[in-house]
Amino acid sequence: MTIKEQPKPPRFRIIANILLSVSGLFLLLNLFLPNLFTSGPAGVPYSLFIHQVQEGEVSRVSVGQNQIRYQLKTENAEPGAVFVTTPIFDLELPKLLESKGVEFAAAPPPKNTWFTTLLGWVIPPLIFIGIWQFFISRGGGQQGVLSIGKSKAKVYVEGDSAKITFADVAGVEEAKTELVEIVDFLKTPARFTQIGARIPKGVLLVGPPGTGKTLLAKAVAGEAGVPFFSISGSEFVELFVGVGSSRVRDLFEQAKKQAPCIVFIDELDAIGKSRSSNGFYGGNDEREQTLNQLLTEMDGFAAGDATVIVLAATNRPESLDPALLRPGRFDRQVLVDRPDLSGREAILKIHAQKVKLGDDVNLKAIATRTPGFAGADLANLVNEAALLAARNQRQTIAQEDFAEAIERVVAGLEKKSRVLNDTEKKIVAYHEVGHAMVGALIPGSGRVEKISIIPRGMAALGYTLQLPTEDRFLMNEEELRGQIATLLGGRSAEEIVFGSITTGASNDLQRATDLAERMVTTYGMSKVLGPLAYQQGQQAMFLGNGAPNPRRLVSEDTAKAIDSEVKEIVETAHEQALEILKQNRDLLEAIATQLLETEVIEGEKLNNLLSQVQPVAKETAGLVAS
Repeated sequence: MTIKEQPKPPRFRIIANILLSVSGLFLLLNLFLPNLFTSGPAGVPYSLFIHQVQEGEVSRVSVGQNQIRYQLKTENAEPGAVFVTTPIFDLELPKLLESKGVEFAAAPPPKNTWFTTLLGWVIPPLIFIGIWQFFISRGGGQQGVLSIGKSKAKVYVEGDSAKITFADVAGVEEAKTELVEIVDFLKTPARFTQIGARIPKGVLLVGPPGTGKTLLAKAVAGEAGVPFFSISGSEFVELFVGVGSSRVRDLFEQAKKQAPCIVFIDELDAIGKSRSSNGFYGGNDEREQTLNQLLTEMDGFAAGDATVIVLAATNRPESLDPALLRPGRFDRQVLVDRPDLSGREAILKIHAQKVKLGDDVNLKAIATRTPGFAGADLANLVNEAALLAARNQRQTIAQEDFAEAIERVVAGLEKKSRVLNDTEKKIVAYHEVGHAMVGALIPGSGRVEKISIIPRGMAALGYTLQLPTEDRFLMNEEELRGQIATLLGGRSAEEIVFGSITTGASNDLQRATDLAERMVTTYGMSKVLGPLAYQQGQQAMFLGNGAPNPRRLVSEDTAKAIDSEVKEIVETAHEQALEILKQNRDLLEAIATQLLETEVIEGEKLNNLLSQVQPVAKETAGLVAS
């Protein structure tokens, strides 16, 4: 990163400091010198002055705006002595003075001296200079407040010792391939231009949070060997109107001067939201002006202009303005998704280089147990395992540290202070064993790795850890129904053993209902309603033009049919879970008894117990569970 020498303070700032010091001295002299070096007449209370007037002791009075000066008769005071009192708004004072025969008059207004005239002309400009200097110092740098419209982008150049390369990025091989092509064009443009190819002007990195979009941009900066401008979308937006568009212009002016180069805008949705998001077109707010300027700059590169490539990252592509996504601006949209099994293992290897691993650590097994984890999640997992190892006074990280770290991330911290009574503990044990036994027979579901009745997180009194054996991207109707049956296994176990239900299955019911509703309204898995999508929510990844479809309004009859189908799916899965647990009642009691004694069952012991679960015959089950 380039570091420029700090400029010397400008001459006008030194002059302003001198003038401010002189004006402060004049003000202090004006305030304190009259009181320090002059002896004015003695002050008396206003009530005493009125009493002296009523007694006929006052001879002359001079009424001023801020004070009343008077003299007493010679028999009551020394000749020439003058007394002062503070005036009070009293309309009866002239009548009182006249009735007592006192000579009185209004004092003439004070004349402005050269000193007060000088203060009147000097102090206001100096105050203005002081305020201006304050804003200059707050702005920082030589230009200060004048640089508010300048770009705040950080510039990275080749030679940075802490640079990141593509070797530091794993799990997103397709995105790396796209960006390697950008780097190759910047290094050897003739290879592309000689056959008439045109490099994309903009590349948009799209993906969930934590998948490595910003890390990829830093890797491009490390690999390209060209100037790299990095700025966040929120840094364009300011309180003052027109600042954002001014910063966009200044950013691209700097980029053109150092071309070929790369401009990276993180969190593009901060300035690139659709201009029709407020319900109407034609707005003129600061964010829209900034977006319009960005569109103009990206569309203004003619064939002979310098090579400036714009990289941008966002996790909300559905909110971007369609004008940003058209060809000629962001020509390519690169998906940076969560890594698969091999990608997670590669990411873990990169982060594991920074810590000390034990001989028993198996990174592939850890990657298998962390489906759905993004790159940031895996980095946090390695750090959590290292913290646990240090807390246990170990010199290296063991496999059990990673296992505990996974549970901390997935289920939350152990709540050792939350003590269950014997009845609640027994209910939780049967509830979790019910989940595990039904899940052991469901096709396509993950393998049950652990059952625990130790409270974790904010609300979990126990949990069943079920991990997939492989990455799955599609599921059929039978597997979805099986998942619902697994969710209802805990409630079914409570019904069979205790004859009643508790509030512990509230989250299971919510998840089962949501999954059944998606089967009917989104996946088209209903024979009554047919292959229609009655609900299309916000899409997680949107790579085309336009906006996602809003939720379709349905008639009252269709809504009743949807509710009926959802209820049928959930009730069928409930009956399936009941049949499995009734047929394996003895095993349910045996596993629950062991769980109450040990609080945790996992590993080979759990696999041996769950392998004894007998499937339900087709004649007695509404759905095959084998």
